[in-house]
Amino acid sequence: MFLFRWIARMLTLIIIIALIAPGYAVSKVWRAAHNPIVRSADVIVVLGAAQLDGRPGDALEARLVEAKRIFDVGLAPKIITVGAGAPGDRTTEAASGKAWLRAHGVPLSKITAIEVGRDTLVSTKAYAALMKKEMVSDVIIVTDPYHCQRAMTMANDQGIVSTCSPVQTGPNTISNSRFKYLLREAGAYLVYITVGRRGIQLNNHLPGLDILTKVMQ
Repeated sequence: MFLFRWIARMLTLIIIIALIAPGYAVSKVWRAAHNPIVRSADVIVVLGAAQLDGRPGDALEARLVEAKRIFDVGLAPKIITVGAGAPGDRTTEAASGKAWLRAHGVPLSKITAIEVGRDTLVSTKAYAALMKKEMVSDVIIVTDPYHCQRAMTMANDQGIVSTCSPVQTGPNTISNSRFKYLLREAGAYLVYITVGRRGIQLNNHLPGLDILTKVMQ
């Protein structure tokens, strides 16, 4: 009898968690997107997105526009672009971002390109390592609004103090984003805080994991 009661309680607990956890994740992602807190920092990091033979795609260009905006108002003295290239690319997301910033008036000495990472966690570890080497710890992450929560959580887990300045233009603003983007990022955030922190990583490109892993850049 005790065993049956214990099993029933465990099943009830599992069901409760299964019901609550997605709502928690959606709430966290939504709040970070709609109520960004941005303060002065040591560096701005532009997370990678698609580039087309050296020209930033629309999503990446929107991030670069936002990075330049907050750089120009003096919120941080340096910008780091991150992101590798896709197979067959002649350049990288980080390099194309650096070239765009240089062409739009940011001094070359103020830009560092880290040509590593085709997902958020690898990119985060790469720029966090550089920041620690340079003995700085505060970052403003520039990315899509619904990506902010996961990006900041990963940065904080690497010992970096982070805020997020979400894009204000482009295809992934809050007004342009579909509800599906929010659900995907909530799923990706939930996967990260439950299993990702324990070293279990899902392949971003597995076709059967659409809602959890496609928006991981």
